[in-house]
Amino acid sequence: MRMRLLLAILGALCAGGVAGAGYEAKWESLDKRPTPEWFLDAKFGVFIHWGVYSVPAWGKVGEYAEWYWQKMSNKKPENVWWQFHRRNYGEDFDYKDFAPRFTAELFDAAQWASLFKRAGVRYVVPTSKHHEGFCLWPSAEASRAWGRPWNAAEIGPMRDLMDELAKATRAEGLKFGFYYSLYEWFNPLWLSDKPRYVSEHMFPQFKDVVTRYKPAIIFSDGEWDLPSKEWKSEELLAWLFNESPCKDEVVINDRWGKECRHKHGGYWTTEYAAGLKDASHPWEESRGMAFSYGLNRAERVGDYKTGREFILTLVDLVSRGGNLLLDIGPAADGTIPPLMEQRLLEIGDWLKVNGEAIYGTRFAGRACQWTDGKLPEQKFGEYMIKYNLMDQVGQAPKDGVAVKQVFFTKKPGALYAITAGWPGKRLVLRDIKAPGDAAVTMLGIDGALKAKSDGATLTITMPDLGPEGAPCRHAFAFKIPGGEVAAEK
Repeated sequence: MRMRLLLAILGALCAGGVAGAGYEAKWESLDKRPTPEWFLDAKFGVFIHWGVYSVPAWGKVGEYAEWYWQKMSNKKPENVWWQFHRRNYGEDFDYKDFAPRFTAELFDAAQWASLFKRAGVRYVVPTSKHHEGFCLWPSAEASRAWGRPWNAAEIGPMRDLMDELAKATRAEGLKFGFYYSLYEWFNPLWLSDKPRYVSEHMFPQFKDVVTRYKPAIIFSDGEWDLPSKEWKSEELLAWLFNESPCKDEVVINDRWGKECRHKHGGYWTTEYAAGLKDASHPWEESRGMAFSYGLNRAERVGDYKTGREFILTLVDLVSRGGNLLLDIGPAADGTIPPLMEQRLLEIGDWLKVNGEAIYGTRFAGRACQWTDGKLPEQKFGEYMIKYNLMDQVGQAPKDGVAVKQVFFTKKPGALYAITAGWPGKRLVLRDIKAPGDAAVTMLGIDGALKAKSDGATLTITMPDLGPEGAPCRHAFAFKIPGGEVAAEK
């Protein structure tokens, strides 16, 4: 009887996930935790930089507007950030005086979540707290440490913005998580006693926001001033993986100490960069739509990348095994700038047709193919924009044979080839293994296409659609059942 009771207790513990616990508070153990599969399947997330910095919403073009407080704190006459602040708000206007103006009066979490769903986004990552220390949830630690109301429930919106967005996001079937900055530029405790800041402020605050919102993903940041031992990151992550309410689902990044990036944690991160070469480790590229993450009113339409560029960036990153976390910067009133909405919806329109070649796929073994077999000298991630791509559907090469790049993804039993432009009359893929009777299809078009496999070359005859009949714009996906690509040379 005692043995049966013991076994029953152990079974209950296993069902609750406790058997999966046991990660030690050291990197050797923590780094063995696999990245949850949902992240590898999702491919596309939206980053949201929103806080008190959204009130001035200004920065030197080419820099991050969300760093407004840190940048304008240098009050030298030649500092353009200080010049802007002094000219528009006055020398005696403190940064904290922006907080009451962060009103979010037009914020509609359901409208945001609906937009993200239509955009094809699979996970949502708002800034719960940026380096300014202001929290979008009722954080008691924030107001206590700063000695004033310093969260959205006590000043400004007077609302729990995180709770509203979490509920609306999950109602649309999307994963919800958040960005969290470990450090805060001017927090009095941080400036006077960093060990106390970590133990008495950051530790309990992090546990609070995790326990409240049960994130599926945490984008940590602001780690670069201290090594992970001093942040006590290993101890914090052991709690996250063993005891937190999201321990089985949560995904983390690699920003937990000055020595951690691309070494410890969960997925590797890059920002405004090219991403990584392959899928040897999970990774994610994040970037804004122009030069800044937070809204920058100084940026003009010409500073923004086009929908086409974002679609090709997504395709490129996914073909190399990565994810894209594309940022928006809402205004202080809670509205998303229409240009940002338009870019998201253009991506979403493309994904409605071609999502099968993106979601749930994996690195196929080669990221990009040129028909001459050579990849030009380039940095990964930028060539799809710089190298003379066809800009209009139906524009074919002179000889009628595609010479532009093709990106590959795969799922069990199928290879996907995604062309950066309309291939013309024929799409020729080299170093491709495909069954002779493969029923090759173009996503968005009914029926199989004429295809011929000759050794390691697959030639696909394009449907005679004309520009008006194409299923989408910018890039086109082909499904090759049983197909494989040759190993990278």
